[in-house]
Amino acid sequence: MSALSESETPQAQQSCAPARPRTLAISNQKGGVGKTTTAVNLATAMAAVNKKVLVIDLDPQGNASTSLGIDKKHRTTNTYHLLVGEAKVDAAVVKTSVPNLDVIPSGVDLAAAELELVDVDNRHARLKMALSEQAAGYDFILIDCPPSLGLLTLNALVAADAVMVPLQAEFLALEGISHLVRTIDRIRKSFNPKLEIQGIVLTMVDKRNNLSEMVESDVRNYFGDKVYATVIPRNVRISEAPSHGKPILLYDFQSKGAQAYLNLAGEVLKREQAAAA
Repeated sequence: MSALSESETPQAQQSCAPARPRTLAISNQKGGVGKTTTAVNLATAMAAVNKKVLVIDLDPQGNASTSLGIDKKHRTTNTYHLLVGEAKVDAAVVKTSVPNLDVIPSGVDLAAAELELVDVDNRHARLKMALSEQAAGYDFILIDCPPSLGLLTLNALVAADAVMVPLQAEFLALEGISHLVRTIDRIRKSFNPKLEIQGIVLTMVDKRNNLSEMVESDVRNYFGDKVYATVIPRNVRISEAPSHGKPILLYDFQSKGAQAYLNLAGEVLKREQAAAA
């Protein structure tokens, strides 16, 4: 069963998109924790309840673009051109096969952006400026960040209203996230005073593994209600889906992974409703 309430069904979400979308950065400087998987599948679940969603692939590896089935020939205008000012949002947007879900893909040239922007004015706010000029019509923008805390991630955090942190259920998880929390605090003080942690989602959880349960307990004790009730299980179908260019909800809707992301979307939307109230 999905955690989406009746008020979050497609029939109930017929209102117009807000003039200013809510922007969430999906970030953790540690690689392999499920950032891209979370960005792609959360976006798909939101689109399934009639939210208009834009995914921004800010990782030079371009895994979010691949997971959404975007062929490389459709990535000639991408996030690199957005950051360096060579393209506006509408020129970079690519429609996906999922209704209500668009993406600004990543290209190999994005890897050079950090070097090229070093001497540019407001280099930390290039993405924010691009989105403020032209991103109306979406309910949510989800930014898939690279596994680092460099200039690309800084741009995402300056542009974002809030951060979602995917956290793998492993021994060193808390050590890594403490660094990210300190970074968020510094960005809040220097560039983006409204930035907050929307929530922490535990990923790759194996309930048969005592270590997973210990890590989950530690994270919940430390961060309290910032941690979503929903956890994302370690699931083979989730791992298979990107190779088919599909989110898990399209690849295998009945899988435990797909149902977990539907439940997570329900929690995220409820938190957003509460914040807006």
